Amino acid sequence: MRQGIDTVEISRIEKLLSDLDEEGLRRFFSEYELSEAGNGKGRAQRLAARFAAKEACCKLFPKEICFGKIEPVDFAVERSGYGDPKVIPSEVARAVMNHHRVGDIQLSMTHTDISATAIASAVPAPILVPWYGRLAYRIIPLRRSVVMHNLKLVFGKTLTPDQIEDMAKAFYAHHLKSLGEVMKLPFLTEKQKSQLVEVRGGENLTSALEEGNGVLLLTGHFGNWELSTVVGLKQFSEFSGRFHFIRRPLKPKWVNNWVMGRFRKAGFGTLEKEGSLDEILDLLDQNHIVVSVFDQYTILKYGVVSQFFGRAARTFKSLAMLAQCTNAVVVPASSWREPNGTHVVQFEPRIEVAKKGRSRDNVLTNTRRFNEALERIILRHPEQWIWMHKRWKNEGDDLTVDRKRATRDSSAA
Repeated sequence: MRQGIDTVEISRIEKLLSDLDEEGLRRFFSEYELSEAGNGKGRAQRLAARFAAKEACCKLFPKEICFGKIEPVDFAVERSGYGDPKVIPSEVARAVMNHHRVGDIQLSMTHTDISATAIASAVPAPILVPWYGRLAYRIIPLRRSVVMHNLKLVFGKTLTPDQIEDMAKAFYAHHLKSLGEVMKLPFLTEKQKSQLVEVRGGENLTSALEEGNGVLLLTGHFGNWELSTVVGLKQFSEFSGRFHFIRRPLKPKWVNNWVMGRFRKAGFGTLEKEGSLDEILDLLDQNHIVVSVFDQYTILKYGVVSQFFGRAARTFKSLAMLAQCTNAVVVPASSWREPNGTHVVQFEPRIEVAKKGRSRDNVLTNTRRFNEALERIILRHPEQWIWMHKRWKNEGDDLTVDRKRATRDSSAA
């Protein structure tokens, strides 16, 4: 089991307490930690133990600390109902844990009058592989080389080869199960459908719409997206007719007609990826919801080169441009299947959109923010993403290409 250990001198925390006010202390400790430590005798010792625990958690992920992805404040320490310490990671820290398939962190803390010591132990998150996933991996190797290539790009430095193979088998199991669920869907009653999908975070979508400028819904191919979209979004009866999906035509044509027909029957509008700008702007003016499936490769004519899991990936720039030139709120949305077979559709907190400075720089900044949101979503349930898609077709792309082009355009002007 991976472990991190750290010791903090009590005098170091006593100096921190004397030098900083409550606002300054919040740069190191959460509101709960400061409250739980109290204000009387022993406060420095209790906070020292928590700071040692934060440092010990960071030492579980030395590479991420080195690159500045996480810091001690990303790990808060709280008490469970039984009084034992538990780690509450920030959203960024949770993504790092998911990348390493760490399900939880166990803590052991102690202190004397002189120092405090903590040991953090990483608890692995299991990769569950049903028998039909193992079978499909062997006898139905649909784009298996692409799946394995992509998984190695993302998890090659954090998981073992056996774990990566298990992830691929779990991926095939997920899509086989998704196919069966879609085939059963027409035979379910409305009550059965409503019990199949749970919607969370609806307040994030509602509050965004209350601003009256429309919503750009950022999403991708997560979970059983066809089922969760058709069933889950129908639960928002008050927004009937206000969801519009930007979709690329599918091949063959009959598949596209079938999928588009199901979406329209469910009350959703569909928009072509090309030539629909005026229609999108009109819909946002009417305070509608425009859904952008953002996790696919695009040619540079329609995109920019941006980081996706630390590698250059050609990414659509249209969402960033729309977000910059309108006041529409960008809300990420995800879906996944729970172990009991039910599905969750979740609307995440809004993404702040950069609008100051050069437009080209803002497009790059916002596109990166959108990709980061997708990364965190994918890492929660990695086996339920579409790894068979060639997301990194042009691995030789330079991440600085657009900045170089921006500099050249500025000089020419």
